[in-house]
Amino acid sequence: MLKIIAAPNPILSQSARLVLRVDERILGLIKEMKKTLLSAKDPEGVGLAAPQVGKLLSLFIAKPKPKSSIQVFINPKVIANEKHLTTNRLEVSGKKLGVSSQKLEVRSQKSKVSKLEGCLSLQNIWGEVKRNPQITASYLDGRENSHTKVFKGFMATIIQHETDHLNGILFPKRVLEQNGKLYKSKKNEKGEDIFEEIEV
Repeated sequence: MLKIIAAPNPILSQSARLVLRVDERILGLIKEMKKTLLSAKDPEGVGLAAPQVGKLLSLFIAKPKPKSSIQVFINPKVIANEKHLTTNRLEVSGKKLGVSSQKLEVRSQKSKVSKLEGCLSLQNIWGEVKRNPQITASYLDGRENSHTKVFKGFMATIIQHETDHLNGILFPKRVLEQNGKLYKSKKNEKGEDIFEEIEV
């Protein structure tokens, strides 16, 4: 199992190199990344990019739901299909917020669901990030097959988050660019997650 690199390690702010060939070395890295992702439990990991384990390669894996199979994305290119980024205004109160994988789902007054992003390289830090709700991604899989697919919802968010990693961008940069809010989580006496806004 690989060690997940934590910010502010400088490797997380560097751009990844293209994978020129899916050889045994790359397949071995993917295998170890899968083990590492599956071992992340609090919160559960839903995505992991190669730079997060110290490899500056254009490669990430994604697992949007606990029962989902892990998908491999090599040399991904992402095109946004929507002109407008979407997010809902969040209400963070004393009530417990539902934690699901690397996201928090918070219902606004209009009963729409918005998401806070988290990152395995930034433990206990969360932020409001506006992402395109639908994207087209072209990439190679672990067998070096080429794909171009449309992704929506949470999977689209994961792909955009992980692609940012490949470009040396951590989600707090997006939060600051969008004048969003950052939160720090901690456990209360009952072991529940509570969130406090971080003054930026």
